[in-house]
Amino acid sequence: MRPIITTGELASRLSGPESARCVVLDVRWRLAGPPGAESYREAHLPGAVYVDLDTALAGAPGDGGRHPLPEPGTLQRHLRAAGVRAGHPVVVYDDSDGSVAARAWWLLRWAGHTEVAVLDGGFAAWAEEERPLTGEVPSPEEGDIVVEPGGMPVLEAGEAAALAREGLLFDARAKPRYAGETEPIDPRAGHIPGAVNAPFSGHLAEDGRWRDASELAERFEGLGVTPRTAVGVYCGSGVTASSVVLALEVAGHPGPAALYAGSWSHWSRDPERPVAVGDLPG
Repeated sequence: MRPIITTGELASRLSGPESARCVVLDVRWRLAGPPGAESYREAHLPGAVYVDLDTALAGAPGDGGRHPLPEPGTLQRHLRAAGVRAGHPVVVYDDSDGSVAARAWWLLRWAGHTEVAVLDGGFAAWAEEERPLTGEVPSPEEGDIVVEPGGMPVLEAGEAAALAREGLLFDARAKPRYAGETEPIDPRAGHIPGAVNAPFSGHLAEDGRWRDASELAERFEGLGVTPRTAVGVYCGSGVTASSVVLALEVAGHPGPAALYAGSWSHWSRDPERPVAVGDLPG
């Protein structure tokens, strides 16, 4: 299954034979504003099941950061409740920039489930095309997915620091946070020394859809990526960085990039860890 699916392709799957259908997960979430669950209750794609970022797609905030990886058993329980079955395709969507959907995509891949894709343009694109929406909450049959971590590479803090010097470590946050000009959430401002700024917003076109493979490949080449480059990614809390991993896969980079799941919210907690500021990697 390709990592990005169009609204037309998803509509065909949902209206086609049972063998072609897929589980649809609504993972809308906002740092500020109405909770995604409220938006889900108002309207969602037919058959979509709501899965919460904070309780299902992340562990409790703490020493591991604001959105650490969930415990495998917790993730498995939520995915089974949503009807996810082994070997059965899954499509995930959000209503913002695709980053939360990318986090769900990444977690499913990390869990060993390869048949998963992000809906291009998300809820906004589906609604704009006047495709069917509903407020009816489904009761899916219990899934049987077995979460087996290890399907995607993960970095610890020390490994991220080393990769910033020996390979290429991307910081997916907006430039002001990377440069240390502002830090509205975490304890310290700046970035991991050696990290290169690659804001995740650069993956999307003006219409909110993902850029095509050639555009993304050109973007990453300009940032120093080659087929032999070892690449890692972090962001504020490990969510938007997942979209960089996804974008690199769409661009055709061999092998998945590694995710520093704790990201800046983990790195900045330790005053002994070095911090760089300014526009350059440092």
